[in-house]
Amino acid sequence: MTPQPNRRAYCDGLSRRSFLHVGAAGVLGVGLNLPKLLAAQAAQRGRGSKDEISVIILFLHGGLSTIDTVDLKPNAPAEIRGEFNPISTNVPGIQVCEHLPQLAKHADKFSLIRSFTHGNSSHGPADHYMLTGYHPRAGFNSGLSPNNQWPSHGSVIARKLGPRMGDSSAGAVPPYVCLPKMHPSAGSAYLGPAAAPFVIEADPNAPGFSVPDLVPPLSLEANRLDARRALLAKVDRFQRAAEREANDQARTVSVFREKAFAMMTSPQAKAAFDIAAEGTATRDRYGRTSLGQSCLMARRLVEAGVRCVTIDHSNWDTHDNNFTILKNELLPAFDQGVSALLADLADRGLWERTMVIITGEFGRTPRINKNAGRDHWGPSFTVMMGGGGVQGGRVVGASDERAERPATEPHGPENLAATMYHLLGINYNDEFHTPEGRPVKIVNDGKVIWDLL
Repeated sequence: MTPQPNRRAYCDGLSRRSFLHVGAAGVLGVGLNLPKLLAAQAAQRGRGSKDEISVIILFLHGGLSTIDTVDLKPNAPAEIRGEFNPISTNVPGIQVCEHLPQLAKHADKFSLIRSFTHGNSSHGPADHYMLTGYHPRAGFNSGLSPNNQWPSHGSVIARKLGPRMGDSSAGAVPPYVCLPKMHPSAGSAYLGPAAAPFVIEADPNAPGFSVPDLVPPLSLEANRLDARRALLAKVDRFQRAAEREANDQARTVSVFREKAFAMMTSPQAKAAFDIAAEGTATRDRYGRTSLGQSCLMARRLVEAGVRCVTIDHSNWDTHDNNFTILKNELLPAFDQGVSALLADLADRGLWERTMVIITGEFGRTPRINKNAGRDHWGPSFTVMMGGGGVQGGRVVGASDERAERPATEPHGPENLAATMYHLLGINYNDEFHTPEGRPVKIVNDGKVIWDLL
């Protein structure tokens, strides 16, 4: 059996499984179950002025080796060049790795920012930088403790635009969803629970997959759900006296609990999270892997109205046996899942209103190490971006002959954030205010990458 890459530990000794225990509660310091999420989001309605575009962020946790995949250097020395060969794509002049043959057929849909750079090559801070657009302050904790100093892109989108509404307020889908788990830097920071993601915390590829706290088991009959509602009403009688003495927020919990029940029975929400409703052929086309089924779930969610989906996929931290792991484990699932996502979005008429961003926290070192691996490298890597107003089939910028540094105008996380928000109709020059009243710009002096548009 082919070993599962997601079981490998990161270089800092933390396993992927460790991160499964980090959710909204860990980041916010409070439990954010569905009733509380709905309560918090109620105050956000009416903020959005542009509803057309959604975003899928595929975060390749650990760091994709872009020098081996989308920015190969075939003329570099062997210790730089590596084992893989470039192949042509459906766009003349653009080449990708030979182990991405399906993605090569869709190069007209995405663009490559090959002059991407930032100055941090440590997992935690670099993760935070890429997922928020802000470099963390000194003293940042890159471990499992709450570490969202700045709000994630998804939380900014949720705060500025709020949830899209379905046929009724009870049928709304969350504006921001994380799957199959929540990265520690994917939370809302000082924006609070209203902008926090709904976290699936389950692998869409797992047998018997279901979404905790949102959709009851699909076999659950309506009368059983009604019975649970009746039981809850009886339990609530014992809470009423206490609630009379509590503050206004506590007294509204029962209202939003009712909304949670309504969402569970909402055809819109239930259909969005029911990946089993997809035909076998479609699921097979995406690939029966965590990455493939997460991409399929992301398509279902944006189709249902979710504004931002962040997929946290690991483990791309290839310090050892980089080429073997990429060839046999990581790239086949990536090639199949991403190419299926791009094709499916186009076939369903969703491409122009769905932005797809694919990146890790950094790239890998140009020089191959003694363990046939590549180490962390923030100074130069490539970000993929397409859909939602991004012109496909382009290469923006270039790295030098060894992919050590940008050879053209550099772009970093601030520019990526500015470009994304610009396309979403969010004024990236706006400011938020912390609970202490301190103004904080949405984007830290970034600028739009106009060559992408």
